Order: sequence, then C-alpha cells, then structure tokens
Amino acid sequence: MDAAAHWGQALEAWGIPEEILAQAEESPWIHPPELFELPEVIPPSPSHTRAAEALGADASVVDVGCGGGIATFALLPAVRFGFGIDHQAAMLERYRRNGERLGVPVETVVGNWPEVAEQAPRCDVAAAHHVVYNVGAIAPFLEALASHARHRVVVELPSEHPLAPMAPAWRHFWDLERPEGPFPEDLAAVVRELGFTPHLESFEGPLRPEGDLDQAARFLRIRLCLPAAREPEVRAYLATSPPARSRSLVTLWFDVD
Repeated sequence: MDAAAHWGQALEAWGIPEEILAQAEESPWIHPPELFELPEVIPPSPSHTRAAEALGADASVVDVGCGGGIATFALLPAVRFGFGIDHQAAMLERYRRNGERLGVPVETVVGNWPEVAEQAPRCDVAAAHHVVYNVGAIAPFLEALASHARHRVVVELPSEHPLAPMAPAWRHFWDLERPEGPFPEDLAAVVRELGFTPHLESFEGPLRPEGDLDQAARFLRIRLCLPAAREPEVRAYLATSPPARSRSLVTLWFDVD
C-alpha cells in the first residue's frame, strides 16, 4: 500500500459507527468558530518561523483552513497579503475582520481545498494548520498546496489524531474503542512520494479551553452523539477530568523551489 492510501485508510477508521451516528440529534463534526478566534498574543512556533523565513518580495501567504488567521497574522509585521480559504463563512468573516484590524490586505473564498484551489493566487507560502486530519484524499490536497507556493509549504498538525484525547470519553459513554493513527510521519511519507523533502519539527503548543464547563460539556456531548438530556452526565464527567493545558504539535514543511 502506498503512503497516501495508508493515510486515507487510517482516517476512515475514525468514522463513527452507524448505530451511534443514527442517534445523534446534531452533527458531531462541529468546528465552533469561537474556538478559532485570533488570540491577543500569538505564541511563537516552528510553523510561524518556517513560514516567515520563506516570505519573498510579495510577503504573501495562502492560508488553507484559515479560521481566524493565526497562520497569516503570526507573520506580522512582514506579511503584506493573505488569502484565506475555509469551508465556514463565519470563519472567513473573522479572518477579514482581523485583517482589517491589523492592517493586512486579505481576500477570501469559501469552500474546501483543493476544490476551490483555482480561485486562489500563487503566494510565497502555502500554509494549512490543523486541517490534514480531515483530509482523506491527502495527495491532491498537498499537490495543490505545492502548486500555490512559490517557496514553501507549511503544515501544522497534532502529533496524534485530534480526536484521540476523546478516547476515554467514548469508552466511558459508549464502551467504544477508538483507533490510533495516522501520524505526522505518515504524512511525511506522502510528501516524499510526491517528490518533495519533508522536514518535521515537534513542539508543545497551548490548548485553548472551550470556554466554561457548560460550553465544554455541550461541545463534547455533541461530538459523542449524545442527546441533550445527557448533558449533565457529560458535565459531571468533565468535572472529574480536567482538560490538558498543552498538546504535542508538529510542523511539517517542505520547499518547492
């Protein structure tokens, strides 16, 4: 099996069993926009360092899955143009608002990458932070990033699947065991198959709290496909399971020129 196929199969294993999904009152695949707002101070990371050092004369970045725009605005004061892509219009509203507030010209397009790639310009850097674990067809995704970068592609991802920390909750509420993988090393193998040389850098990054306990319980309850009537149970579970304050992250980058 080639690396891209292995990546896709490993992601498929994270699917929620149909008998559980059928009981869900709301879609469990939520990405609340308020969790992707730009922090007052963006902490330094290898992702930002590697992107900043690859900015050329245009000082421009294509930000795939941009959210509030951390991958773009962490490059201030050097960055002079950002192009944000996200499948949620509410995320792009935040991206545009942050660009206006910070004095960085930005443009946006709503949709999924690489389906909307033809609408994006070629920039110095193509960045995709915390997106790839949602991408089964990873080779076309990476190829489109490479074709839109003059100099470098920068991908940031957790060192394990972002749903892995929920494994104890799935076991507690559904007696369901969750899979493992894929991992950043598997993504690097795909990059090699595409003819590029990947570099991996590990670091610890802050984990944003999901508001107060009530909000965290609501989000977890939805992700677990549980009915609203069981939210107090989820809240009690979270009260005995303090959230982590940091997580292990990886910057994967490769040059295209």
